[in-house]
Amino acid sequence: MTIGQVYFYLCAAMALFGALTAVAAKSPVRAAMGLLVMVLAVAGLFLSLDAQFLAAIQLLVYAGAIVVLFLFVIMLLGHSPLEGVGEGSLASRVLGGTAFGAMGLAALLLSARGATPTSFPAAPAGFGSVGEVGRLMFTQTLLPFELSSALLMVAVVGAVAVSKGNRKTESKASSDQDNAGESL
Repeated sequence: MTIGQVYFYLCAAMALFGALTAVAAKSPVRAAMGLLVMVLAVAGLFLSLDAQFLAAIQLLVYAGAIVVLFLFVIMLLGHSPLEGVGEGSLASRVLGGTAFGAMGLAALLLSARGATPTSFPAAPAGFGSVGEVGRLMFTQTLLPFELSSALLMVAVVGAVAVSKGNRKTESKASSDQDNAGESL
């Protein structure tokens, strides 16, 4: 077994552990930490594929922004253990676990039966590197790139407009309630 295979299996095990922790944790903070471990492991898998740009984006966007945003929301709302989690009967949990395991085993058997060992062609030089992604982005896919940035800008302006509209309605409703209370 080579060092690359050991690295791949280690990252895959960390991704699986993080995903299971994110799904099974009763505490939202622990679930967010499981998500962070999974995101970091996927970035490691991207590195094993020589896709440095995708690994960097994975770290910046998901680990640096999305998970941190989840943690801020959890901290603002208060982090208590989830209510109602695991309150099903033992029979329903066993039945659900058995069904999930059977479907997973069936998927593994079907994919192993249909798999034929093939050799994949080597990736082109510079595949997944920052330079290659930049070259493709600004030559062959420039129009979709610009359209997606315009769409994101419209979404941000729309979100700001919607949030300001709700604040005016809420402040008007609260002032109406205050005025009604004073008149009594």
